[in-house]
Amino acid sequence: MSAANAKPGKGCLVKIFLLLVSTGIALALAEIGTRIVFADKVVLFPRFHTDAQYGPYHLRRLLPSTTFRHTDIDGSWLFKTNAQGFRDTRDYPYEKDPGVLRVLCLGDSQTEGFEVNQENAFPKIIERKLAQLGRKAEVMNTGISGFGTAEELAFLENEGLKYKPDVVVLGWYANDPDDNVKSGMFAVENGQLVPRKYEHVPGVSILNAINRIPPLRWASEHSWFYSLLFNHIWDLKKELLSKKSAAETAEFTARAPSQDKTTVNYQNELSAKLIERLRETCAKAGARLVILDIPLFKTAADFETSVPPELTDTFKAGPDIYPK
Repeated sequence: MSAANAKPGKGCLVKIFLLLVSTGIALALAEIGTRIVFADKVVLFPRFHTDAQYGPYHLRRLLPSTTFRHTDIDGSWLFKTNAQGFRDTRDYPYEKDPGVLRVLCLGDSQTEGFEVNQENAFPKIIERKLAQLGRKAEVMNTGISGFGTAEELAFLENEGLKYKPDVVVLGWYANDPDDNVKSGMFAVENGQLVPRKYEHVPGVSILNAINRIPPLRWASEHSWFYSLLFNHIWDLKKELLSKKSAAETAEFTARAPSQDKTTVNYQNELSAKLIERLRETCAKAGARLVILDIPLFKTAADFETSVPPELTDTFKAGPDIYPK
């Protein structure tokens, strides 16, 4: 028998077995240690994101027709997505039934509903309230963790309006101005909102690969050690993306002498233009735009608005924006 056709010897099999056992023991000890030391710090929020094409835009969405859980020290919450990748158990056709009030909710993780069960995310609360008022309504939760107003605008114009919403609810949170710059999708040039790129799918290629591997997919929901490592790497990637976006914005504003080069002012200017475009888009489609201010909580009884003072007038400018 040639060396190429020789079967592994008994000693080799024993070494492989011992390697697997020792690796298993090391991972088990790492898992136990992580749960003991970092129990109040680690979150098991699996990122079941994938990509989708909406008109010319290549954006993120939740994996369609998927069930998973989010877990941390406070509890565990069930997530279910429909065929469109919305956090819902129902699939929605583009055409709505007669007499149905259709509400489309845009937003990030606050809208998607991190750390709340499906029925307690605010779109479902709106739907129940409308039912109590005698209105037959379909309230669609299209929130995606990490989205900013730029992505929400692109989704609404190229996909959301196909569902013919009567009302569009924009869930606004304090990190949206930063996310709008970070995505690099739009910019303000000579006082006008202009597109800069048509793709923003950070991390999706690696997530698609991970989510195709059952053991890693399982670990993202159940292993604190895996989540500790993954979240650390994810945060580093986000930091690099923020630095890259800041450098690109600085280069862009340097080419535009009239552009306000103060980062916060530019974030607010860009956000204001995005809100104005959202309002115009909804008005043309005959939909009412409602901006939901999701507050910043310091404690359960102490919170403040997420809307920067510089944007208050913009938020209240249109006839369909309230409160006034």
